[in-house]
Amino acid sequence: MYAIILAGGTGSRLWPLSRELYPKQLISLDGKDSPLQSTCKRIENLVEENKSICITNIKHSNDVKFQLRQISNNSIVITEPCVKNTAPAIFCALEYIRQNSDKDEEVIILPSDHLIKDVEAFQKTIKDSLNAINNGAIVTFGIKPAYAETGFGYIQAGNKENNYYQVKGFVEKPDEQKANYYLQDGSYFWNSGIFTGKVSVLREETIKHCHKISDNVKDLNFSNGLNIPFDVYDNMPEISFDYAVMEKTDKAVMVVLESDWLDIGSWKSIYDLKEKDSAGNVIEGNVVADNVKNSLIYSAKKLVAVSGLEDVILVETEDAIMACKKDQAQDVKKLYDRLEKENQETRTVHKTVFRPWGYYTCLAQGEGYLTKVISVSPKHKLSIQSHNHRSEHWVVLEGRALVILDGKENHLQAGQSIDIPLKAKHSLQNPYDEELRIIEVQKGDYISEDDIIRYEDAYGRV
Repeated sequence: MYAIILAGGTGSRLWPLSRELYPKQLISLDGKDSPLQSTCKRIENLVEENKSICITNIKHSNDVKFQLRQISNNSIVITEPCVKNTAPAIFCALEYIRQNSDKDEEVIILPSDHLIKDVEAFQKTIKDSLNAINNGAIVTFGIKPAYAETGFGYIQAGNKENNYYQVKGFVEKPDEQKANYYLQDGSYFWNSGIFTGKVSVLREETIKHCHKISDNVKDLNFSNGLNIPFDVYDNMPEISFDYAVMEKTDKAVMVVLESDWLDIGSWKSIYDLKEKDSAGNVIEGNVVADNVKNSLIYSAKKLVAVSGLEDVILVETEDAIMACKKDQAQDVKKLYDRLEKENQETRTVHKTVFRPWGYYTCLAQGEGYLTKVISVSPKHKLSIQSHNHRSEHWVVLEGRALVILDGKENHLQAGQSIDIPLKAKHSLQNPYDEELRIIEVQKGDYISEDDIIRYEDAYGRV
């Protein structure tokens, strides 16, 4: 069996913790594995070696590869050049399997942002679906509703045959009245977004019901690399697999997922996940709370003092504060969309960004300049790189730096500085035992993290 793990989302409903360049599937919510890492571990006993495919946006690919290496996972990472929703991503991954396997493979398709604790029950449910897919069905997995949820899509189940149900229909996210009706009716299940099927059936049904996707993939050849070319993806319709295929095919059946399941799609789902205090609160970080009930208060850095609140969510990060009623947590996406229209930087990236070698914090940015503090962990180093649009000036604050500049070694102590000219090959390295911290001032006509050419990298990001 192959796996297709969808890891290209932006996590807009979890802003400001989730950002465009570091979305929710990469964020550890419990101090341990990220949702992406947990997803990969969950399917280890289902999927054969070298048959796990992770498809993500090219903006996230370096972080995805780094996290996979942390758990010794050798998934194949395919990158999309732009966002086109799940149907194009799935079809491109199916095309990779078709080009690299001489048999009609079974495949499981799953998002990277679900939390499931009972892995054994999950794996058993997936195995139980194989009989249906070997008979030509596409299996979708439904979750028995625990309450009237308005943030999920639903599957309406029909007649039951063996261990699966015929699918009567798919229902969009309902209002509260409809969600209560679905809960009482008993034939409606939350749509997990997990599918299994044969590669041939999944491809044929996509071609049949959304040929615009398959038409664009005709010239896609993965022997040329795992980055999908922009000209292949640019004309793709932006459409989900549910809309493109599952709502139209006559091959859909539903199996009930017999394990716990949580879609971390909103701050309310984070509240549901976390352990509460005696007042029903989830309190994390530097928080002082008085007379607060049934709320989530999260502080990343600053002191957050709250009083007299109930059923609210309040989240503080270095550069943003978000507050909403708990039952309106899904509407955080509206704030995110507004920030996108206003081109707000807080939508895209955190002020502090963690990297394999350490982290950097943005201090100030304006027209043609950006100032950072860069911290490099002992025995770590940045890639040998160059920039086409900016020069840099480095000042050592703490520790000692080894700077490689156009092949020459430069050893700097605290208080010393060096200029990195435009297009010069350079690397900042810390071969010593203490932390290295520098100030970096970028100057140029285009200041962006994507203005980088890597030549050598210890973390496989070339």
